[in-house]
Amino acid sequence: MIDRYFPADVAAIWSEENKFRTWLQVELEVCRVLADKGWIPAASLATILEKADFSLPRIQELEAVTHHDLIAFTTSVAECVGPDARYIHWGLTSTDVVDTAQALQLRAVNAKILAGIGELMAAIQARAIEHRHTLMMGRTHGVHAEVTTFGLKLAVWYEEMRRNLDRMRRAAETVRVGKISGAVGTFAHLDPDVEETVCTRLGLEAARASTQTLQRDRHAEYVATLAILGSSLDRFATEIRHLQRTEVREVEEPFAKGQKGSSAMPHKRNPVKCEQISGLSRLLRGYVVTALEDMPLWHERDISHSSAERVVLPDATGLACYLLRSMTRIVTGMEVYPDRMLKNMELTRGLAYSGQLLLDVTRRGVAREEAYLWVQRCSMRVWKEDKDFLQVLEEDPDISKVLSPGEIRAVVNPQLQLRNADAIFRRVFRDLS
Repeated sequence: MIDRYFPADVAAIWSEENKFRTWLQVELEVCRVLADKGWIPAASLATILEKADFSLPRIQELEAVTHHDLIAFTTSVAECVGPDARYIHWGLTSTDVVDTAQALQLRAVNAKILAGIGELMAAIQARAIEHRHTLMMGRTHGVHAEVTTFGLKLAVWYEEMRRNLDRMRRAAETVRVGKISGAVGTFAHLDPDVEETVCTRLGLEAARASTQTLQRDRHAEYVATLAILGSSLDRFATEIRHLQRTEVREVEEPFAKGQKGSSAMPHKRNPVKCEQISGLSRLLRGYVVTALEDMPLWHERDISHSSAERVVLPDATGLACYLLRSMTRIVTGMEVYPDRMLKNMELTRGLAYSGQLLLDVTRRGVAREEAYLWVQRCSMRVWKEDKDFLQVLEEDPDISKVLSPGEIRAVVNPQLQLRNADAIFRRVFRDLS
């Protein structure tokens, strides 16, 4: 586990104590079902339910000898229960317990990830509505393109997070699966109805078919979904990092009282939290490779996936929660500078409206190819001569012969380009008037 970036509530889910507690939950549920079928005497079940427990130090002591954590666990439980422990783990194999319990751990952590997505979406929506009409320059290839609003930028983020929410819900269902089918998946010692009943009572789906393990395509899909989520957060963080550059300075991540940006340069206000998100999201993407490598197990089971999953699943889920919570704090507290956005719009002296001018000229009957050459010629003069776009247009003999000075000036109007902004907001935030 990456302790520094691991939320305490998620760490508790993946702790050794909770892992064995969840194993015990599965074992006891199987005992209840077998008792219902008359396979375990009622008195023995009562004893098991009353006394079943374990000692973590004892499990560690036993595992040092057995080199088998499940046997160490069942031995510790048996020492607590006494003779009736012979009914515990009856007809089961190790992975019946391990994989089913892991599904319960994933279900618990997925509730936190889904809640984190919801909290981030709410924060993005609030800031999007706040800056619904905050003008700024849209950029393509890092170069000024056409006018947009900061709210529209955030609306795109919100819609991306909606897709992440949908993906995460599907992925959570994909791994909400247990199995109690025995050593090679044939139900050699317990019937399928035991598996179905146990899984139903635990709130899981029973695998339709399995070997000794659940097949790891489920987990690969799940980890890939976390990686996509992390990459979205990386994209948002990268956008803020670009907008925080000194030459741009339109948006800044929160800078706390007492925070220091540099050991050598007291003036520094660096986007360190966004950079952290970008860096840690790379780990999430890297875990996908391991999850894919865990799929091709030998025959009905090997344990080459087990050691990897003990790192990947806790780390990936912990990082997902950490990154979601970090981005939510950033979005909620980020500084937005509308005046700087307007000032930056003036840097290209009106060139953002070249596309509108091109359309206006073609409406006057000029062929598009010829009109493009006229407007491009004027645009290049703005770049080279540092003149206002309107001035160059009024000086151009071709443009001025098809458009009047008033018609030329009317081109520089951001509302022409943003006339459908409210429609976009209504499509994204569907309950918004």
